[in-house]
Amino acid sequence: MNYLAHITLARHSDAAMVGAMLGDFVKANDVHDYPPDIAREITLHRLIDSYTDSHPTVVAARELFGAGRRRYAGIVLDVFYDHMLSREWARYCDIPRDALIAQFYGALTAHEAILPARLREMLPYLIRQDWLGGYATFEGVAETVARVSRRLSRNGHLLREGIDDLVLHRDAIARGFDQFFPDLVAFATMRRTELAAGHQPVTSLS
Repeated sequence: MNYLAHITLARHSDAAMVGAMLGDFVKANDVHDYPPDIAREITLHRLIDSYTDSHPTVVAARELFGAGRRRYAGIVLDVFYDHMLSREWARYCDIPRDALIAQFYGALTAHEAILPARLREMLPYLIRQDWLGGYATFEGVAETVARVSRRLSRNGHLLREGIDDLVLHRDAIARGFDQFFPDLVAFATMRRTELAAGHQPVTSLS
């Protein structure tokens, strides 16, 4: 999943949202360098990503992409799912979307001293350009995918061309989100409870 989904699932505290973001920036061996409430969300971030990648609905959605572009389909889907979450916000979150995003930006700024260098470098652009707010429009999805493609060392054009597949199968993929995301919410809630209790989480779809 992409940034907006992760922070929405972790909206119960500022530290949790920071940890949810750090899941993309912190190596597994470094998780315990962070306070427990942040470390827990870093771990949960990885469990959420694994669950997402193996969910039957997401697997089926990746198959809709052209063979050469399928390896990048997960990135496109992650961003599009944030777009769908933006569109259906009231169904999944009782905090206004813009208010939660503003809270998240404030939380990142307040925790800037502990952020990895790469995220600190990104932070001014993320906030000034309102990356999370941009997911509200389909144009924002395309812009995000283009921005990510420029960071790839090769085959960035295949990632950008994935937008064509997304446009072609947009309705089917959107319906899939409505099937998948409630499952993800339930999964994240269960795994967070396990982590808080000190249990070793499992990563299967059960």
